[in-house]
Amino acid sequence: MIVKIEKFDSYTNGIGQEFVLIPAGSFMMGGGALKNECPSHEVILTEPFYLGLYPVTQAQWEEVMGNNPSKFKGGNNPVEQVSWDEAQKFIYALNEHEGHGRYRLPTEAEWEYAARAGTTGDYFYGGIADNFELDEYGWFVENAKGKTRPVGGKEPNPWGLYDVYGNVYEFVEDWYAGYSAESVTDPRGPQSGSLRVVRGGSWSSAAKYCRSAIRISYSPGTRYDCLGFRLALSPGE
Repeated sequence: MIVKIEKFDSYTNGIGQEFVLIPAGSFMMGGGALKNECPSHEVILTEPFYLGLYPVTQAQWEEVMGNNPSKFKGGNNPVEQVSWDEAQKFIYALNEHEGHGRYRLPTEAEWEYAARAGTTGDYFYGGIADNFELDEYGWFVENAKGKTRPVGGKEPNPWGLYDVYGNVYEFVEDWYAGYSAESVTDPRGPQSGSLRVVRGGSWSSAAKYCRSAIRISYSPGTRYDCLGFRLALSPGE
C-alpha cells in the first residue's frame, strides 16, 4: 500500500534547492535480499526533517564551491566524483551562506524511511527488480546509457522525492555497521568506523541494486562518478 502525505510543507533555499518536510513516524528498516540488509528491524523517528527533492546538482555545487568536479557535465545533473569528506565541506559552506547550521546529510534511517514513503516492499512502487517498471522511476544501467542524467527526469516517490533509485548513489551521515534485530529510536549509526554508507543505486547499477533497502559502503575520501549526495535540513525557526 502506498501512503501519501496529503499536504507537503516545502522549503526553497537561497540557491534554489527544494526540500519537502518528512513527517516523524516508524517503519521496518532493511530488506533481506542481501546479508548486510538483515535483520529487518523497527526504527522510530521522533522528529520531522526536511529532505532535498533531488540530489545536489552540479550547478548548486558550483555556486557554493566555485568548481565542478563531475565527470558527466551538466548543470542539472547530480554532482559526482565528490567524497563524503567533500560533501561535508559543501554543507559547511552552504550553512555559512545561508546563515545557520541546519544543513546536513540524512542519517541512513532517515534516508530509507523517506525512500520507502510509507511502503513496505522492495520498491516504493511495488513489484520486483523489473527493468520495465524501474524505467519509470530511475536511471540505472538499462536506460542511463552510461552516464548520469538531469535530476527530476523520472517519476517521484509518493512523498515527492526524485531520483531515489539510481542516477547516483547517495552518501548518508552514518558510519557503516551491521544491523541489530532490536527496535531503535532515532539511530545515528556507530560513533566511529572506516566506511561511510551510500544508498539508492546509480546509473551503473542493475535493477536489483536500486532498491529502498540497498546499502553499500565506501571510505570517506572515495570519489567515483556514481557517488553523490542529497541534503537534509533540520527544522528550525
